[in-house]
Amino acid sequence: MSLAATPVAGAATSAAGAPVPVQLLSITDLHGYFGDYTTTVPGARAGEPAQQVGGGAYLTTHLKRLRAGKRNSILFSAGDDFTGWPNETGWFWNEPTIEYLNSIGLDFSTVGNHEMDRGYPFLRHMIDGTCEGRPDDDLCFTDSTGRRFRGANFDYHSGNLVDEHSGKPKLPPYRVEYVDDGRGGRIPVGFVFATTKLLSEEQMSYTPKGFDFLDEADTVNKYAAVLRRQGVRAIVAVIHEGFSQKSGAGYDECVNPSGPVVDFNARISPDVDAIVTGHWHALVNCMLPDPSGTPRPVVEAANHGRLINEINLQLDPRTGEVLRDRTTSVNHANTKDVTPDPETSRIAEYWRKRSVERGNTPVAKVTADLTRAPGDAAESTMYNATADAFLWAANKDGRADLAVAMPGILRNDIRYAANPANPADAPGRVLFSEVALGTVYDSGIGVGLVRGDITGAQLDALLESQWQQAADGSVRYRQMAVSGNVRYTYDPAKPVGHRIDQGDIRIGNRPVRPQARYRIATLANNFFPKNATPGFTALFEAKKQDRSLYNGGDALWRYLEARSPVSPPSLGRATPVSGS
Repeated sequence: MSLAATPVAGAATSAAGAPVPVQLLSITDLHGYFGDYTTTVPGARAGEPAQQVGGGAYLTTHLKRLRAGKRNSILFSAGDDFTGWPNETGWFWNEPTIEYLNSIGLDFSTVGNHEMDRGYPFLRHMIDGTCEGRPDDDLCFTDSTGRRFRGANFDYHSGNLVDEHSGKPKLPPYRVEYVDDGRGGRIPVGFVFATTKLLSEEQMSYTPKGFDFLDEADTVNKYAAVLRRQGVRAIVAVIHEGFSQKSGAGYDECVNPSGPVVDFNARISPDVDAIVTGHWHALVNCMLPDPSGTPRPVVEAANHGRLINEINLQLDPRTGEVLRDRTTSVNHANTKDVTPDPETSRIAEYWRKRSVERGNTPVAKVTADLTRAPGDAAESTMYNATADAFLWAANKDGRADLAVAMPGILRNDIRYAANPANPADAPGRVLFSEVALGTVYDSGIGVGLVRGDITGAQLDALLESQWQQAADGSVRYRQMAVSGNVRYTYDPAKPVGHRIDQGDIRIGNRPVRPQARYRIATLANNFFPKNATPGFTALFEAKKQDRSLYNGGDALWRYLEARSPVSPPSLGRATPVSGS
């Protein structure tokens, strides 16, 4: 679709008549929850009973019912369509989510922070079906119709995701939909888009090299002005940034709203007639005054398909302007009291069966158990293997001198013995499901591997962080695994913060120098204060950060596969000084 709008066609010469209705239906933060899923939402109003909701088949039915008989209905998402946690989409790198969104006729979506979880090449794959964007080419699965993945039938947009050199958007910053005026003419409705500029501070997402994010409200105003110059009078902002309301309020209420979008609303031009948001997973439906004092909808429809927001605009048939005093907005619950859509049920069942098959696929062999230490309070074979995997993966599409695996990231061991409850397992066999669940976040969503430059002094500080002293003076040791090319000694009898002699740290048998720079790889969240492993702060100032196309689960899976059969790595990478 061309981005350029044209003046109202047919309406200018028509006689004054009834307003032209336009229905805007939106979802947000679906995160791949199109299969069987049951959860709740509070009542529409405070004090009303909670309602059972969820599931893509019910969501499809509700959307069809809401759109039935509407001459002008536009369906869109405010972002975070993926990455998804459910195995039936996460284990297929979210391609099933795109199949579902194609099936419901989604018209377009804002880029959310999770659309960038695997970097821009992967987003291009999801849009265009490029079969590119992963280092192992594990893409383009066969969908439920028997066809290879071909990408989205809808467009992704963001006005503030820009090339850091040119400052130009990487994706279309706005679009125009034309609606039927009922008199043989068409009226343009414009949409402008922005993605949270805090993406680089998210736990799982990471701003890829070469990109930047501009201010969300400024971006909306810029492209709203572009649309006005093109003759578009009805304008909607779709922003993947959010807000919330007072705890305990109903999902269709607006009680003491607060958050970034409330601040944006005070800055966004009155030319914008509605603001649809996401990211916060909030349930809120507001009419807030724009800078001129005129109310407009500012809404957020929860997450995981729990709610659908419906905004109904009425357009002046002569000018195309939104008649603000006739605008309505309502949040609908995705209740389970309707007949589930059979086509969605078929798609979901296909991918559920595929996920069982993929989960039971052998990916490697081990010669003995890979286990964690109780409380992560000692060096362990499972963590050492993970640190080795991070270094291996980081050097596949970039460069790193060492890697670390922070305490707390692993949630299971890999056992040599077969699981008696799973006939697909066998002694020494590692199934895909075991590795996909090997890190805190499964391979479908993962936390990206990031590389960055630190000094030898910063590496020393990072290693010293393993001993953390509480206010009462007690000291907790939280072992951080280092890759197999790293060795150091420590003295637990010395004061906290001085237990490692920097001269005893060696990378590849060479001593670490305080001012020299070393490229370290670990999970992305540990480079940011907001979500780093508590107590480990030395990576916050890492320079020249860039992201690998591998995530934590991917790295462990592919490393074990490449090295199979894998024996437990030896311990002794960190050793106490003699006599301690």
